[in-house]
Amino acid sequence: MNKNLAVLLMIAALGVTTTACKKEEPSAAAQLEEKVKDGLDMRENEKLKDAGENAADALESAGEAAKEAAEAAKEAVTPEEKPN
Repeated sequence: MNKNLAVLLMIAALGVTTTACKKEEPSAAAQLEEKVKDGLDMRENEKLKDAGENAADALESAGEAAKEAAEAAKEAVTPEEKPN
């Protein structure tokens, strides 16, 4: 009986922690409102959010540049095949 109770408590705890971590997606109306406020610079903490968006854009650009540099380095190191 103790094992069954322990298993039941573990399942209940797992269920509670799983549902507590679930993030709800904003509705379409909430997303539209956020975009309008962003366009009009009316969001709460606008400067902080803009800085975060700029940082994300910079990281994406840096990632693309690193990928291009890696491809260029690979081409420079790989010996060219000579036609016979």
